[in-house]
Amino acid sequence: MTETPRLRGMANVSYWAADWQAAKGWYTELIGFAPYFLRDGYAEWRLGDHQDELGLIDSRYRPPGTASGPGGVVLYWHVDDVHGMFARLLALGATAHEPPQDRGHGFVTATVVDPFGNLLGVMYNPHHVEILAAKEAAVVPQG
Repeated sequence: MTETPRLRGMANVSYWAADWQAAKGWYTELIGFAPYFLRDGYAEWRLGDHQDELGLIDSRYRPPGTASGPGGVVLYWHVDDVHGMFARLLALGATAHEPPQDRGHGFVTATVVDPFGNLLGVMYNPHHVEILAAKEAAVVPQG
């Protein structure tokens, strides 16, 4: 008997940029450190509580038929302060797409378009906080 294939979590999100060098600089400034992996036309950072991977790909490698510009899918990065991060993203040159919105039950979201045409979402997600707290509690020695 084989197990039914299932999604297990985000492994990598990739953004495209026609001006890859400028985008690499912009994301390095936003993230706060240089990518851990570099090759011509590709940079990758590991960041956040789960060391999620953000890839930045030169648009010359975009597969034919791949849409450019803001699309219909938004990956939301968890942040502790949506309003503060939204303001920081705008200060770095992003354009407001959807200002911070209270979605109820503690969820707050916002989206911007980065200077390279990609949708970038930020979210305060109480479930993310709960999961992280549970994992941290599980590794704390009981004494």
